Amino acid sequence: MIEAEEFETVAETTRPHRRQQLVVLALIALLMLLPLWVYPVLLMKLMCFALFASAFNLLLGYGGLLSFGHAAFFGGSAYVTAHALKVWEVNPEFAILAGVAAALVLGLIMGLLAVRRQGIYFAMVTLALAQMFYFFCLQAPFTHGEDGIQGFSRGRLFGVIDLADSNVLYYVIAIVFVASIFAIWRIVHSPYGMVLQAIRENEQRAISLGYSVQRYKLGAFVMSAGFAGLAGGLKAILFQFATLTDVNWHMSGEVILMTLLGGIGSIAGPIVGAGLVVTLQNYFATTGFPVTTALGATFIVCVLLFRRGIVGELHHRFAARRKS
Repeated sequence: MIEAEEFETVAETTRPHRRQQLVVLALIALLMLLPLWVYPVLLMKLMCFALFASAFNLLLGYGGLLSFGHAAFFGGSAYVTAHALKVWEVNPEFAILAGVAAALVLGLIMGLLAVRRQGIYFAMVTLALAQMFYFFCLQAPFTHGEDGIQGFSRGRLFGVIDLADSNVLYYVIAIVFVASIFAIWRIVHSPYGMVLQAIRENEQRAISLGYSVQRYKLGAFVMSAGFAGLAGGLKAILFQFATLTDVNWHMSGEVILMTLLGGIGSIAGPIVGAGLVVTLQNYFATTGFPVTTALGATFIVCVLLFRRGIVGELHHRFAARRKS
């Protein structure tokens, strides 16, 4: 009798995990088939910004740290990737790795200066440092000022796969995107991620338990910068240019908007938010209607109707229905 009850308990606990696995596999299959119906370049742009928003959510949603300077990592990596492809003429995988490495170093430097601050002071420090980096990119010779770096080829991945074909590039970006989201999921659900969330909820208690709070914050900041850099490198290869727009404070605001619209503290939230923003940008750009006005109106509607973000609100309502 006891064995039967234990078997039922195990079955009940494993059933939701199986459903989640099936949903994830179905979404991956859909991602691979989407280019048959949707313009691949739009989908690739969506994945780049979804990864960027997911990187930001790792810091804000799970670490509780609001950064106004993530454009520095995104755009800095884009510049280094573009420079590596155009000047050094390396393979795209090495160019992306160089961009990610630059983002990690920049994240470490900014993190060391910012993590000692809390709340709005942390946000202001990241904004100030990002603006310093923006003016550096404006004046640095290798960035070519307002013209940016452009006119380079995508190259051949591993010297074999020609990325000039957008359909081929789509599947490369899709694989990197899925792998990166899985890596973020693993980080969040690891012991490190659990401690990071505990710090977000009650920092003083985490300190009293003996955790080095600043080290955990710095680790989250650097990892978030690395994933943001990966998104920036992919974006540079996709559009074959890197400009000041990538490091502008508007880009930092845009990724915050994406994350808040989708819902912080969830894996799906930033992806949904990025998809919504990129789709609206693409649609209203063709109609002539001001894109910023449309995004502002969308944000107001979501704040009024979806205070937890789209994914967060849907999850909350679904959970409430299950309880009732």
